Amino acid sequence: MDQNELRKIPGVDRLLGARDIAGYVAEISQPIVAEVIRAKLEELRNEVAKTGKCPDYEEIVGRVCGALSDLMNLFMREAINATGVIIHTNLGRAPLGREVVEKISRVAGGYSNLEYNIAKGERGFRGDLQETLLTVLTGAEEAVIVNNCAGALFLVLTQYAKGREAIISRGELVQIGGGFRVPEIMEESGALLREVGSTNQTTIDDFRDAANKNTGLLLKVHHSNFLLQGFVASPTDKEIAELAAERGVPFVYDVGSGAIYDTEKFGLEHEPTAQDAIRGGADIICFSGDKLLGGPQAGIIIGKKKWVAPLKKHPLFRALRPDKLCLAALEQTLIHYLKGEANEKIPILKMMAAKPDELEKRAGLIAAKLKKKSIAVSVTSGESAVGGGSLPGRTLPTRLLSVRTKVSPDKAAAKLRRGNPPVISRIVEDAVCFDLRTVPEERDAELAGAIIAALL
Repeated sequence: MDQNELRKIPGVDRLLGARDIAGYVAEISQPIVAEVIRAKLEELRNEVAKTGKCPDYEEIVGRVCGALSDLMNLFMREAINATGVIIHTNLGRAPLGREVVEKISRVAGGYSNLEYNIAKGERGFRGDLQETLLTVLTGAEEAVIVNNCAGALFLVLTQYAKGREAIISRGELVQIGGGFRVPEIMEESGALLREVGSTNQTTIDDFRDAANKNTGLLLKVHHSNFLLQGFVASPTDKEIAELAAERGVPFVYDVGSGAIYDTEKFGLEHEPTAQDAIRGGADIICFSGDKLLGGPQAGIIIGKKKWVAPLKKHPLFRALRPDKLCLAALEQTLIHYLKGEANEKIPILKMMAAKPDELEKRAGLIAAKLKKKSIAVSVTSGESAVGGGSLPGRTLPTRLLSVRTKVSPDKAAAKLRRGNPPVISRIVEDAVCFDLRTVPEERDAELAGAIIAALL
């Protein structure tokens, strides 16, 4: 090992004083930057020990800056979603509207009546108003709010099926995002999983034959993120509800996506709504707040008071309850629905309602700016996806801003991601494409600037 080369490796303090690194210190703090420097120096020592050659100081600074740049991209930051996937799980699912964000800001910036009854001047109950809004909106008798839909299902299973059987069709043992599987959630709750039927064929007789004295509940899970077509059959909600009532157990329906309006209005297939589940006779309905509802991450439980109200007294409820920011955002989202202004105020609904000719006009204006910079661009037809495990295989016609780049599309897309703000695009037929359906119109100029900055 060449000790002279090892001595050339700069110390942490010297690198902290480097001009190119100082900006990172100001933005993310000296302790974090110092930790990154130490990690890079350890890599460098190993490299010098193998090669016998130390890079020059400028290259070392460049390596540290590269690592710090990668770290900066892990910090929570706003991004432009130009993928055309409306409810993009990796990009934060449903974006919130202006009035919802303002509501969160007001509640977050000071104290609030989270658990305080202002009229009586005494302790109140968290989520009371938001639960009332849900019952008025959906027609349910009772509502409970927790932190996400998996938590909602976990709470219900723990309450009614711990040590007892939860009967479910084999065709509904789905896997949701991040590798989480419904049967695993069921088993962790202490419920005894009882599968009936087959992947593609399950009848009410399968449920009836499986029901016994140890049955805790009958469960239905909406497929959400995949389609089952062909030779398929499943019992109706009414059939399951009647059997559940006969056995004295709840019929639990996880509708997943949280639609409370008819998606056919947007030219899509009908997505089962919470109201559909209520009309079908479900006793307990679970769904997400940040998918087709268009609100914050939340697990919403609605249904019959007899079955839903006891959930609030379960010890697990406290571990799963939502915070003040979630409740503030959910409250304003529900108000938009109740006031009949959801289509104008909730971003995902505006995105789904956008017409191809509107998108084409916007794309044309951006294309004109790019052509002035000699960027090869055209406006082409494409398809947008709803995403978030909703309406799988169903798309909306759209218009794409299609850019041909001098470098490979993958390299161009990577450069766009590293911009400020990051732009997330998609690659179609060797072109970098931008779907304006998922880009707010007020950010069109910013998108154009980001493309020019990345590709020139």
